[in-house]
Amino acid sequence: MTGPITLTAANPAIVSATAPGGSERERLAEAARQFEAIFVRQMLAAARNADLGGDELFGGGAGEETFREVRDARFAEVAASTGALGLATTIEAQLARFVEPGGN
Repeated sequence: MTGPITLTAANPAIVSATAPGGSERERLAEAARQFEAIFVRQMLAAARNADLGGDELFGGGAGEETFREVRDARFAEVAASTGALGLATTIEAQLARFVEPGGN
């Protein structure tokens, strides 16, 4: 039997953003990108909860729910990594004012 999955085990990118090393600015950029991915994933989940009267993709059930969650998470990661919404860039720019120049 396996133990519970931690947030960092589920998403190795979180480890890279919180691990020592790299400049504060690099860690800030990674954290902003991750925030954008989480935000997009939450938007997709909220949109999916809206009942538009459509039929289930694969007949419903736990399998379809898992498929949707994985698909939404991957879409959110791609959207954030490509800067599709630009949210990470804006967050990084706003928070960069609080990072000392050349700080580690």
